Amino acid sequence: MNIQYIHPADQLVMFMQRIYDKGMTTMSGGNLSIRDSDGNVWITPAGIDKGTLSRKDIICVHPDGTCEGAHKPSSELPFHLSVYKMRPDLNAVLHAHPHELVAFSIVRQIPNLDLIPTVRRICSDVKIATYAVPGSNELGAEIGKVFEHNCDIALLENHGVCVGAPDMFTAFQRFETLNYTASLEVLAGKLGKIRSLPENAYRLSETTFHTKMDDFIPNTHTSEELAARRDMITLIHRSYRMRLFTATHGTYSVRLSDGSFLITPFNYDRAYLEEDDLVRVKSGMKELGKTPSRAVQLHQKIYDANPHVHAVLLAHPVHAMAFAVTDTKFDARTIPESYILLRDVKKLPYEEIYTNQDKIASAFDPSHPAAIIENDCVIVTGGSLLQAFDRLEVMESTANSIINAKDIGNIVHISDKEIDEIKIAFNLN
Repeated sequence: MNIQYIHPADQLVMFMQRIYDKGMTTMSGGNLSIRDSDGNVWITPAGIDKGTLSRKDIICVHPDGTCEGAHKPSSELPFHLSVYKMRPDLNAVLHAHPHELVAFSIVRQIPNLDLIPTVRRICSDVKIATYAVPGSNELGAEIGKVFEHNCDIALLENHGVCVGAPDMFTAFQRFETLNYTASLEVLAGKLGKIRSLPENAYRLSETTFHTKMDDFIPNTHTSEELAARRDMITLIHRSYRMRLFTATHGTYSVRLSDGSFLITPFNYDRAYLEEDDLVRVKSGMKELGKTPSRAVQLHQKIYDANPHVHAVLLAHPVHAMAFAVTDTKFDARTIPESYILLRDVKKLPYEEIYTNQDKIASAFDPSHPAAIIENDCVIVTGGSLLQAFDRLEVMESTANSIINAKDIGNIVHISDKEIDEIKIAFNLN
């Protein structure tokens, strides 16, 4: 989906609905705006339920200050205009109050931007804007002080966050990513000692292999392939709704019977992916005119090393990722269902996912179908897409239970003897 072809009013409705549905604002909180090529600023209204917005509710503020629409513009219009005046390169502003970022705003601290590599790449800098009354010119001035230094994200003291970007999708991506790392930091703090990436370590993830693959033109699309595309899209959309990954990060692939595989594309919004966006990879070549995920080479190596694997899911479920950024071991021996599906989950070094992918690929076998990559991601494998997805869901659910249990008492894991009984009962190798 190319949002440049969507009217600003429709974009605002689309993204506000998305923010509200994900619980990142309340019915009366938050506001979005877009500046169009004529200099008009389209903005969400004041006092209207954010969960039921329609295009008719959006206000157009003309360059001369006159307003067109059925409602008053958001009371935060002054700081939106302040950002646009300060930064001609920005055409979208997003303001909201997700509880994770509000938590940081009320202790007046910036979330850790170096827990996983995608955060520093998307949110290169965040600064704190001094508190001022909402809707006031003073607040606009304080936010302007952040943006005038080419910083695109202001954490507002005792308020929320303001994000600017060239377009609304980029603004949302920055907002969602910052909120994700805030959530991850809070959860990780409950588990153990938080481990951040060293300075510039995120650059290891900036591989270009996926852009340099040769192309091939598929002559046919078998029923098997079409079914795989359909099923992948169904679970990708579900995964996004369930917060197993963010808008542009998380990679699913499925191996077909001819040895080729389908994989998610690079830098596409996971919430709106369609069947024809998926990229087929065959004999080291990619489908003509498409760019696969950065992780395409790793997926290929996992398939090459594991003939029993027919689906690979790389994701960032926030509870499971709390184990990736701390020194705490993930132990699936919580309930029988968790152990049966996940078995023994390995934790592998961050660097190796980029520098030694053969070693990462060899870490998977029937007794080790899932792994946590330090400060990067969770990888689960399966004999089918459904099995892999089941494992991912169970892994996140198990991680959630462990984190909650730590607030209650000491965890008692299933014993070795009881594990042996489970292996016999369920014919586990």
